[in-house]
Amino acid sequence: MSSVALGGPLCRRCCLAVLRGGRTSDPTVPVRRAATSGTENVFNVFDRSMKRRQKNWAASQEDAHQYEYLREEVGDRVADRVFDVARMFPFALDLGCGRGYISRHLTKEVVERLVQADVCEEALKKCAASEIPTITVIADEEFLPFKDNTFDLVVSSLSLHWVNDLPRAFQEIYRVLKNDGVFIGAMFGGETLYELRCSLQLAEVEREGGFSPHVSPFTAVNDLGNLMGRAGFNMLTVDTDEIQIHYPGMFELMKDLQGMGESNCAWNRRCLLHRDSMLAAAAVYQEMYGEEDGSVPATFQIYCMIGWKPHESQAKPLKRGSATMSFGELGKVNEIVSKSKKDDT
Repeated sequence: MSSVALGGPLCRRCCLAVLRGGRTSDPTVPVRRAATSGTENVFNVFDRSMKRRQKNWAASQEDAHQYEYLREEVGDRVADRVFDVARMFPFALDLGCGRGYISRHLTKEVVERLVQADVCEEALKKCAASEIPTITVIADEEFLPFKDNTFDLVVSSLSLHWVNDLPRAFQEIYRVLKNDGVFIGAMFGGETLYELRCSLQLAEVEREGGFSPHVSPFTAVNDLGNLMGRAGFNMLTVDTDEIQIHYPGMFELMKDLQGMGESNCAWNRRCLLHRDSMLAAAAVYQEMYGEEDGSVPATFQIYCMIGWKPHESQAKPLKRGSATMSFGELGKVNEIVSKSKKDDT
């Protein structure tokens, strides 16, 4: 597995850095030359440099594998959806790959070649081995350093929820996909960690007379479908799922979130919490959501999405007015089917 790094720090306002003079270690990977952003008016919710440091720190820990259980589970689910598509993908991109949570479940019978891209250099260094020929690239989700129409498949698992410009990220994914290519992804939904959010807010209101956000904002499911449609994807599928994990207490949950690299990085976050507020939040969490065995649940809502880049070979809806039966006649379907069976016999 070879590695490629961007030639300079990633910045939202600066030009796209070129991969070491515009080349990767694999000459067959088309690389896009420097281009201007065009997203200067996007409101920055997240501190992307902070998130990059958090991920690098988490990936560099000796016990990093102990905190991968959620990413492994969701990566496995994304891989299952790839297998559901009955075709071979000659060239694929794993966007926000982390330590290879999707690629470890894929086979060379489904994907011939794979590019793994992430902003976290430490995670790329420790990617899980795969039987698929793979190269790694340090790249930002909003500025993909690949030419148009490069990949047959793009997958992503639990990374897009930290993107400031999600519409731009979808547009970039659409751009690098070939016609009839497919994007299969998963990201955290709006109800993620609602127990932790409510507990912290109630404790701060009680102890400090007000509260500040400690859990990062997430995208609503309705907005997700609209954004993918605006980017150009068709035959969209967006569904939600929930994964509930039990922890001994609130502090154990927060420790695991830190180990996952999922600590809050919103610009309006408070860097420190009062000790009294934290203890009160843990008590509220236990009182409101605690189980009989003393554990507390943490809910992770997962949005799973599939979108296709249009192609003339894809199924298309019939022209308006071409139907041979109205909705008012749907009740007669059973009669028509029964009659046709009798005629056949």
